[in-house]
Amino acid sequence: MKVLVTGANGYIGLRLIPTLLEAGHHVVAQVRNPQRFPSDQFIGWGDQLEIIEADFLVPDTIPAPESVGSIDAAYYLLHSMGTGKGFSEKEAQCATAFADWIGQTPCQQIVYLSGIIPQGTKLSQHLSSRSNVLEILANGRVPLTTLQASIIVGSGSASFEIIRDLVEKLPFMITPKWARTNCQPIAIRNVIHYLLNVIDPKLHEHTLGERFDIGGPEVMTYQSMLEGYADVRGLHRWIVPVPFFNPKLSSYWLYFITATNFALASALVDSLHLETTCSEKRITELIPQPLLTYHEAIEAALSRIAQDRVPSAWYSSLASGQIDTRHIRNINVPQHGVFHDRRSVPITAPREHVINAIWSLGGRHGWPSLDWAWRLRGFLDLLVGGIGVRRGRRHPTELRTGDALDFWRVIVSDRPNGRLILFAEMKLPGEAWLEFELVDDTLHQRATFRPRGLFGRLYWAGSYPFHVILFPQMLKRLAAGWPGREV
Repeated sequence: MKVLVTGANGYIGLRLIPTLLEAGHHVVAQVRNPQRFPSDQFIGWGDQLEIIEADFLVPDTIPAPESVGSIDAAYYLLHSMGTGKGFSEKEAQCATAFADWIGQTPCQQIVYLSGIIPQGTKLSQHLSSRSNVLEILANGRVPLTTLQASIIVGSGSASFEIIRDLVEKLPFMITPKWARTNCQPIAIRNVIHYLLNVIDPKLHEHTLGERFDIGGPEVMTYQSMLEGYADVRGLHRWIVPVPFFNPKLSSYWLYFITATNFALASALVDSLHLETTCSEKRITELIPQPLLTYHEAIEAALSRIAQDRVPSAWYSSLASGQIDTRHIRNINVPQHGVFHDRRSVPITAPREHVINAIWSLGGRHGWPSLDWAWRLRGFLDLLVGGIGVRRGRRHPTELRTGDALDFWRVIVSDRPNGRLILFAEMKLPGEAWLEFELVDDTLHQRATFRPRGLFGRLYWAGSYPFHVILFPQMLKRLAAGWPGREV
């Protein structure tokens, strides 16, 4: 099928597109600014991915309908919630322009991802705007399928990042009345699965013109979501609810404590007093799938690889070698709530020699700098019940995704592009990654650490002096084609 994804460089769009490509669909990605779309992450897909530039708020930028060819289905993922005052008018204008435009194509289905709209109560401006957009799209020529979600849990989603910021930063919280409001969080993995499968023509008789509530298996309060995140992270947090609700004060609280902007914080807070739980579950019969619990969704979001463009759920496929190798370019270590040690040096040996050196790390070869210190760290790990370095490695010069390497696990082994990512499996007050990437004639090395609580931060501070000594020498020797010890 030929599928249009609007808002292609947004949070949902960038996770949905790889899934559609993997399923064999031809994807047309609509963006307002092509320079913001990470095209380099989709190089391997060739003509299967097409990018078009269009801003449905600016009529002159909208291409002629016939120029995009025969679209079979379209995802409407556009919104203006974070733009401040007037976002409702912008969203209505955008939806109207899109409905008129897509109505001139052969498109057979529009899929709209919206929020759960509570019935019988006064809606917030945010949910009122979503409801208005739904009606505009539903009144167009193309049949509409609406998926209505509560809180989407996934690394990078606005709701999840706010929860993470609050719990990671505040050991003690006084929460407003909205913290006791019920919602039904759903994992991003489950959302993407519904979005992918709802366009199946075999389901059209059940999906066209229909609205479905999508949610996880649990109804929770926002306070229990904060507590659940803390539980997964192993953090002790004290949360004291108070019996009043001041939207403006709550908006400023989120703005100053979390990474969200004030416009988005205000829009979200305006809806937090409304219960957003599923009133029906028809979608679970049409598109059955295992629904992650909230704890499982948090663990996936904080999984061993935080993938910016590909759903975190694909780690198991990576480890088993079942994922398409073209997705490897999309995998990145976490960017938020972490400490970094970044270093780069020009290579002084042939590129293939440098790659050979990187792929020979650990095991009987040892490590190119302070090998005794690496082995001492492994011995200390054994003393506290860890795995130490006794596992070694499967092969002295080959590394595959999923391999053990001393006290590391290979997360990405992309030898053709000179990229290796290791995840630490030693006992740590947090999570650690070590990444090597050869770009042109420069070798880049990055150590990343996500601390768990205060002790995690103290651990990073205490180990940093060793990094200053160890990492520059190691990088320099790898760039020179370090051969390892004789074996």
